[in-house]
Amino acid sequence: MSTRSKVVLGISVLVSVATVVGVHVNQRLDRERLREGVYRDIERQNRKQENLRLLQDQIELTKLLEAEREKNLLNEASNKS
Repeated sequence: MSTRSKVVLGISVLVSVATVVGVHVNQRLDRERLREGVYRDIERQNRKQENLRLLQDQIELTKLLEAEREKNLLNEASNKS
């Protein structure tokens, strides 16, 4: 086998090994990204539920405040009469 053939074979082996390693690393990174996506979705759903709960609390407080204002206005009107 000539020196030139050995060099070509060596380069071919190195390129093949680098390709296989690159594919495995890429697959591992893809799996990690997919897993992180699931965690982000869970966090997003939790934040959405918390925001909905806070919105409901605000709606209830607004209703109470409006009822109290209306009550105060009625009391003021009856006191002036």
